[in-house]
Amino acid sequence: MSKITDCLINKKNHCPPVWFMRQAGRYLPEFRKIRAQNKNFIKLCLNSKLSSKITLQPIKRYDLDAAIIFSDILIVPYALGQNVKFEKNQGPVLSNIILDKFLNTGEDEFKKKLQPVYQAISITRKKLNKKKSLISFVGAPWTLIVYMLGLKVEKNILNLDLFKKKQEEINLVLKKLIDILCIHIKNQVNAGADVVQIFDSWAGILPEKYLDSFCYKPNLQLVNFCKLHNIPVICFPRGLKKKYSRFVKLVKPDGINIDYNLSPEWAIQNLNGTCIQGGMNPNILLLDEKTILKEAEKYLSIFRNYPYIFNLGHGLLPETDPKMLSKLIKFVKEYK
Repeated sequence: MSKITDCLINKKNHCPPVWFMRQAGRYLPEFRKIRAQNKNFIKLCLNSKLSSKITLQPIKRYDLDAAIIFSDILIVPYALGQNVKFEKNQGPVLSNIILDKFLNTGEDEFKKKLQPVYQAISITRKKLNKKKSLISFVGAPWTLIVYMLGLKVEKNILNLDLFKKKQEEINLVLKKLIDILCIHIKNQVNAGADVVQIFDSWAGILPEKYLDSFCYKPNLQLVNFCKLHNIPVICFPRGLKKKYSRFVKLVKPDGINIDYNLSPEWAIQNLNGTCIQGGMNPNILLLDEKTILKEAEKYLSIFRNYPYIFNLGHGLLPETDPKMLSKLIKFVKEYK
């Protein structure tokens, strides 16, 4: 059992394990070299050998307790028939959804399209130290729907008129996504992943009256599926603020990743009993060493003697200095 699964399942609370969201990616020069030669991001995610190599790059550099497979949450809509492109300074751009094609994509066709992802997990698991976790992930249904149906006006604002207009379509897509995400989770675990993280990156833009239908219940179905198959699961419903407590009460994940807008003091008081992960603002890592370590110490001190996994409240930024990250990891590992 890895330190991360021990923390999630047995609630072990000594010497917090450490890993980072987006640790395999843009801030590493060795990744940027591969990326420069592979312009199509989805194709890169579907290159099993390169995906595995990228996954292991931060493990070779640092004493991290987990690798997270190099992939993307939008690999699922891609496998269900949508074109997915990543435009510079714009982010992901998806073609219009063809509902019949989406709804009629069967399990075999889906699995075949994403076989390179499962192969990358399998390759990585064989190369990874058995004491380290291999984390796989999915986007939560609501977050995928936001991208698939183009439901944002701006970065953090829901197009409420379009959301209300598309209710029938949203409900059809939601049901299909829950089923297909369970398949994707199972396939990743069968390939060698031992932890699953569910990213609900746009939970925070949902009006409160819709949270139950589009955030809590879909996440609960995925978490229940994981528990049924003895898969440790971490949820990250970003932006929920104090509604994090209701999420934890209803969904009951093994672990909950807090974002950097949630105070760690509030989290330990209101999310008690659930393993807590993350919280620190990734922008802090762009500052000087003293400031970084002081902020890290704050989290480590608050979560001392509590089941806690050191991570961030979002992914590592491209501007992060790998040397500074090395100092942070060393500090976390040696913290008493």
